[in-house]
Amino acid sequence: MKVQVNSINLFYEEYGQGVPIILLHGFPLNHLIWNDVVPYLIGQARVITPDLRGHGQSDAPEGVYTMAMLAEDITGLMDALGLARAIVVGHSMGGYAALALALKAPSRVAGIGLVATQAAADTPERKAGRYASVEDVRQWGLRNLAESMSANLTSRGDLQPLVRQMILSTRPEGVIGSLKGMAERPDVTGQLGRIHGPAVVVAGDADKLVPLEKSQTMARGLPDSRLVVISGAGHLPMMEAPREVADALGGLINPTGA
Repeated sequence: MKVQVNSINLFYEEYGQGVPIILLHGFPLNHLIWNDVVPYLIGQARVITPDLRGHGQSDAPEGVYTMAMLAEDITGLMDALGLARAIVVGHSMGGYAALALALKAPSRVAGIGLVATQAAADTPERKAGRYASVEDVRQWGLRNLAESMSANLTSRGDLQPLVRQMILSTRPEGVIGSLKGMAERPDVTGQLGRIHGPAVVVAGDADKLVPLEKSQTMARGLPDSRLVVISGAGHLPMMEAPREVADALGGLINPTGA
């Protein structure tokens, strides 16, 4: 399904009924990364999986995709669906957007899930690497990015072809806009104490892109958080260990465990 939000068409899929939970994918992927988690959640929640701007079947306008802009897209989607509040879960870049949303519009966020992501800004080296990737994509397209990223996202050989195909299906304008937006995102570590709703931080102990200590720091900074470390998982725990991720997110849907 598609809905017009902030002058773009945003694609999303929806499953089940109950507490609304929005699952945001990371860069440069799409909503399909959550496919194996959704069946575990639909018995207890209304699960919404959008494609962020520039990704999947959503529009890919030119320009810088700031994390605030991605957050505004999600509040626009919530408005279109008649949702005053929702649990918002973000993976990697989706986690940056989820944090931006929780800080900008806390009344809209009933709980936050942060999967393989961090609150820190890019280091100067990482920022330079993103801009180098921008130039590479401009010159050569997505093939180099797809090859290098698929191995960094997961060590699972059975998942890498699917990941590679998702990356190759992303439009260059979306990749470039996202790279620039991530490079310029602010460090929000010092603002985590403002997020007072329930939070769960999910990390894979084999993540090549976000070291475990980044997740631990984030969990310590959130007033009401729980850290779940998944043994052997890399940067895509929702694909590598979907049951464990769903169980962790279930604590946000039903915090009493009843």
